[in-house]
Amino acid sequence: MLLQDLVRTSEKVATTSSRRGKIDLLAALMSRLPPDDVVVGVRFLAGEPRQHRLGLGPSAIRSVAASPAEHAMLTLTDVDHALQRIEDTPAGSGSRTARLAAWADLLGRARPEEQAWLVRLVLRELRQGALAGVLLPSVAQAAAVPERAVRRAAMRNGDLARTAELALTGGQDALAAVGLVVGVPVDPMLATTAADLAEALAGQTPALVETKLDGARLQVHRDGCDVRLFTRTGQDVTERLPEIVATARSLPTNRVVLDGEVVAFDTDGRPRPFQETMQRIGRDLTRVQREIPVELRAFDVLHLDGVDLLDEPLATRRAALHHVVPEALRADGVVTDHLDVALDFTREVLTAGHEGVIVKALDDPYAAGRRGASWRKVKPVHTLDLVVLAAEWGSGRRRGWLSNLHLGARVEGSDTEVADADGFVLLGKTFKGLTDEVLAWQTEALLARETRREGHVVHVRPELVVEIALDGVVRSSRYPGGVSLRFARVRGYRPDKLAQDVDTLATVRAVHTGSRLPAMG
Repeated sequence: MLLQDLVRTSEKVATTSSRRGKIDLLAALMSRLPPDDVVVGVRFLAGEPRQHRLGLGPSAIRSVAASPAEHAMLTLTDVDHALQRIEDTPAGSGSRTARLAAWADLLGRARPEEQAWLVRLVLRELRQGALAGVLLPSVAQAAAVPERAVRRAAMRNGDLARTAELALTGGQDALAAVGLVVGVPVDPMLATTAADLAEALAGQTPALVETKLDGARLQVHRDGCDVRLFTRTGQDVTERLPEIVATARSLPTNRVVLDGEVVAFDTDGRPRPFQETMQRIGRDLTRVQREIPVELRAFDVLHLDGVDLLDEPLATRRAALHHVVPEALRADGVVTDHLDVALDFTREVLTAGHEGVIVKALDDPYAAGRRGASWRKVKPVHTLDLVVLAAEWGSGRRRGWLSNLHLGARVEGSDTEVADADGFVLLGKTFKGLTDEVLAWQTEALLARETRREGHVVHVRPELVVEIALDGVVRSSRYPGGVSLRFARVRGYRPDKLAQDVDTLATVRAVHTGSRLPAMG
């Protein structure tokens, strides 16, 4: 196929606001792609050529000027081969000049509109709205196969372009034959939120009630001695987690794909803040490995010794998980259909420092990349009454209003050394949960209580009490009390309460240690 045909479609897709219109345009083009052009064509439409590094920076790419061709002559294969030649240019003296010459040669064979499009393609700047959510149904429409069959295959092989090739050349039978590829990340199954345990258990007879770990989602792929670790977004973090690699190699299996979490724990076994786990994944390994050791907690198995388990019910996958992963490396859970049992287990989970539970249907398969009712997460909400110590002027839509609230707890007893002059200690900030009406009211109320200003921060007399909902309390070296609020949001002001009625730092610490649990109903 000529590049010109794809470019014209790409430009039409970019200017079409309707999702249905985008799908129709893309499907029409895909149905005309010759079999040998399908993979390259779909990659181009996704704005992701298969070449990862051309050895030329954005300024170099944009600096090349070439007289355009008079007639459309470039094919998709021509472009792919030219980009590959640039990527394959050996490093060394003269390599940059050679790459620039090859890039100029490619542009010289392109029409003006094709030149501009090629620059955006190699810079990953197409922004034409042809993302996977649109390309996938377009493939299904072009191949006249069910969308779920395309989605299933793409989730297993991790390559929409190859999936499109299978769909357009082999139809539904070819898609059905696609299996999970060990070493290629699978989009994780996701959970929806339930208001409480009763809602999550409704219709489940029985269900798995499992610890919701506050770590980083991790997919473990092992093929013999080769282990690869992938985050929720498919990022390869194998080199950053050597202890998890060692754990995977210790399992009594040869080929396995596990779904789980990587979690940092304190010496007493309580989970450390989520941010510390993420620091461990994102920072230099040599020092952080000693400071933030992490462990694997697996909760699902997607493949075991040559057998794909994605389509098997959770009960079967869980049996396989118990067979291959020791109890110490698994997420805790209990199978029940009794609310009282689920409540007792949830209390144990919260006391141990975890953030909640996930209720999972035992009869359902692993819905890769989907968020459905089969997994329901329940995160009991803590509430605290706190005092407003200061507020920050907002920006953007909130410009002109005092928005970000500085929240404090009352200090008493042995904690007085961390208190301010009024007997309170700062725990954190939040601007979430505030309507425009509340923002306007609180700006006036806080300015009436202003004591001093520091830049964009207005300090106030500690008189206004606000009820705060939060997911938990985490250890923090940033605040004098040693703890801070996790995902705090405003439920409402409490005019019926005085500053001396707010919760104490001791109460906040009790939330952190698990000795004060939220109401679960």
